[in-house]
Amino acid sequence: MPKPPPTRLPDSVDAILDQWRRERPDLDASPMGPIGRLQRCAALLEQRLEASFAHAGLSLWEFDMLATLRRAGAPYRLSPTELFSTLMVTSGTMTHRLKQLEKRGFIERLPNPQDARSLLVQLNDVGLALINQIVVLHIENERRILAELSADTLASLDAHLSALLLTLEQQS
Repeated sequence: MPKPPPTRLPDSVDAILDQWRRERPDLDASPMGPIGRLQRCAALLEQRLEASFAHAGLSLWEFDMLATLRRAGAPYRLSPTELFSTLMVTSGTMTHRLKQLEKRGFIERLPNPQDARSLLVQLNDVGLALINQIVVLHIENERRILAELSADTLASLDAHLSALLLTLEQQS
């Protein structure tokens, strides 16, 4: 298994890979490098995003749901199926989350004119005002998180992550 290139500082995943090299020199554990780094980055990013949303009285999942409705465009309305497909959660989780957002006064559930058996989820004025404010703070937070990376590094990272995402989506 290759050692990390000398052009970068070792990270916490390098220590794990070193342990595998020591304990199982017969294995090429190099795939653990990029996947471990992605998992570690995702966990650390989630912590920073959650902390930022907590200051606004929201959780990450609440932001995601409100932002998904906002991105849908006026009248900021989607079916629960469209929401849970976009957010990659189960229908049971979606039902629970919708109840929470409705209790908090951010959304309304309205009759679906195309299907009398279902309801549509829509941002109300309070939810719309909140997400319009929070998305600005969210982008500022993301900008701070990425600030130490050069524009070239960010462009390269984005391109490589897009290639991985496309590969994973094609395999699904």
